[in-house]
Amino acid sequence: MILTVTLNAALDITYRVPALTPHASHRVTEVIERPGGKGLNVARVLAALDHDVTVTGFAGGDTGRSLHDRLSREPRVMDALVPVEGATRRTLAVVDAATGDTTQLNEPGPAISPAEWSAFQESYEELLRRGAAAVALCGSLPPGVPVGAYAVLVRAARAAKVPVLLDTSGEALRRGLGARPDIIKPNADELAELTGSHEPAQATRDARRRGAHAVVASLGAKGLRAVTPEGTWQATPPARVHGNPTGAGDSAVAGLLSALVEELPWPDRLARAVALSAATVEAPVAGEFVPSTYEDLLARVAVTGEATAA
Repeated sequence: MILTVTLNAALDITYRVPALTPHASHRVTEVIERPGGKGLNVARVLAALDHDVTVTGFAGGDTGRSLHDRLSREPRVMDALVPVEGATRRTLAVVDAATGDTTQLNEPGPAISPAEWSAFQESYEELLRRGAAAVALCGSLPPGVPVGAYAVLVRAARAAKVPVLLDTSGEALRRGLGARPDIIKPNADELAELTGSHEPAQATRDARRRGAHAVVASLGAKGLRAVTPEGTWQATPPARVHGNPTGAGDSAVAGLLSALVEELPWPDRLARAVALSAATVEAPVAGEFVPSTYEDLLARVAVTGEATAA
């Protein structure tokens, strides 16, 4: 079982309109609702890769009830979200069918009390003890959760000897690094904010020196760059892909985590992550991927680099 943590879970609502025009009324041609937040997106992709997943985080209010209901329909996904008084947030995406552009509106999330945070930590540690093969800590922190929350969760995973991947940003990432996660997966902007360097090779090395066992940086169309104890590699998609990038980073996390559990070498981990990310961009539904597209891309991902000398 792989565990994903989404402290700021959401109900994602997508509206599709023929064309988005400011200050105008619009006729919505399609509405899609589904569980959202980075860790839940990761879980959906892991399940599609035939891994059993447990999802945890917070859920509350009418939106939280909708979240539980939709998770019950997700194959291979077990719902372990912790109840809270506040209402789970909604994220609203408006897709312009004419241009393919997406406008995103994200609510802040419920205020979490100290007692609710303590209850979550107890539940999380119990899930680790139940035999999690790996854990992904993903996304933003809702109001009330301490900024050092991810550092606490990383330490708990390490104490339980469960490999942990951290995918967050800002001060939450900075604090989490101090607990020495096995993998961090920042994008280029998050990496630059963390290290002060806009040069990917330098920035990934700097981030690793700050505490991460391995750093995998998302570089957009240039793919992924990894600096690890085993070596340094870069994986790039076969061509520039076009479509909706929503969820592409979460698919990359799922690729890295599934490959870690399967004990694949780093070049194969990166190839899987890049192929899944690119397939997600090209998919007709944001945050999902077409298996045949993924398989085709996987065969054509280029991985360069070298292993560290023994």
